[in-house]
Amino acid sequence: MIPRRVVSLVPSVTESLFLLGLGDRVVGRTDYCVEPMPAVGAVPSVGGTKDADVDAIAALSPDLVLVNQEENTQAIHRDLVARGLRVHLSFPKTVADAVALMRELAAMLGAPSDHPALVRLADAVAEMERLRAHTIPRKVFCPIWMQPLMTIHGDTFISDVLDLCGGQNVFLDRPRRYPLAADLGRAAPWSNDRVGLRDTRYPRVTLDEVLERQPEVVLLPDEPHPFSEADAEVFRALDIPAAAQGRVLRVDGKALCWYSPRLADALPQVRAWLHPDERRVAPTEPRVKD
Repeated sequence: MIPRRVVSLVPSVTESLFLLGLGDRVVGRTDYCVEPMPAVGAVPSVGGTKDADVDAIAALSPDLVLVNQEENTQAIHRDLVARGLRVHLSFPKTVADAVALMRELAAMLGAPSDHPALVRLADAVAEMERLRAHTIPRKVFCPIWMQPLMTIHGDTFISDVLDLCGGQNVFLDRPRRYPLAADLGRAAPWSNDRVGLRDTRYPRVTLDEVLERQPEVVLLPDEPHPFSEADAEVFRALDIPAAAQGRVLRVDGKALCWYSPRLADALPQVRAWLHPDERRVAPTEPRVKD
């Protein structure tokens, strides 16, 4: 049975449903599901991504609840399943994962496989892959928090977006270490057994480490942390190529971390941040035989 009443607890997924022409199915969302406005604003909120009200969700009588392994908590997922609700769990860590998720949602909810949003997304990914094959990647530092300074490991969606768009995440090989003192190089790290299932994909780093890795571009997104101009000045003061070349940029965070069909426009935008001097040449029109 095709679901008709959907609660989405994932901002990117909520936006995806609207962009796939399925917005009329969405009967519940989170406070952070804010795109596309104004349409999504008419949908009742059930709370935040980490503290969604399971009673409020159940009261909406959904036949499908969409959750994400990273954005939502295990407790929310467990409580939804315990209520007997149908739950779909996603966790895209690459652009390819995101494309697969969009196609899965379309199939699950009855949207056409050749929906224009899916076609544009596939075309954009193919174009980025074509460009990447002829690109010397730019070394990129992309923090996600300022105090403490945090960034991304290679096993993250943002890092894969950077890679696809012709960038190389300078901390792609840097896992998060436990405890905090170890992450900052002030203590011995825990063993893998003690770390267990803790997430190691978002390391806390020092400015000295940034200096050592010599990024050519610094991207400061406006979410999840709203990097300010004062934050930007901290990186512009470092002896790194990005500062010397004026490539410390405050940018749209959704272009980097929202895995909806908006990627069709976001990927070229990220490419332009990394390779601003690249000429954009329109395809040559085919010659018509006389």
